[in-house]
Amino acid sequence: MGWFILAIAVFTEICWALSLKWAATLGTWQASAVPVSLSFLNMALLAFAMRDISAGTAYAIWTGLGAVGVIIGGIILFDERISAVQIGFMALIVIGVAGTKLFAAS
Repeated sequence: MGWFILAIAVFTEICWALSLKWAATLGTWQASAVPVSLSFLNMALLAFAMRDISAGTAYAIWTGLGAVGVIIGGIILFDERISAVQIGFMALIVIGVAGTKLFAAS
């Protein structure tokens, strides 16, 4: 169950980070409430996942996949550009996350 909760936490992390940019483009207090709300949900899910998964493993996976997801989301939603070298480093992050998951104790 911890891994499923962690997957949801990664998704909310990506939504949270992308909502920060979205809220900044709108500049209203109502839009700012979205990332604030998502941050509470995000932290609660991560903490809940850490009941079953070690803190280091959960945090490494959460931040790594969150970073890659935000980059991909930025490309799709905000027409951001990345270089081939950045894509290569994103692949290294994904490899590191896969290794962290495969060799996790829990």
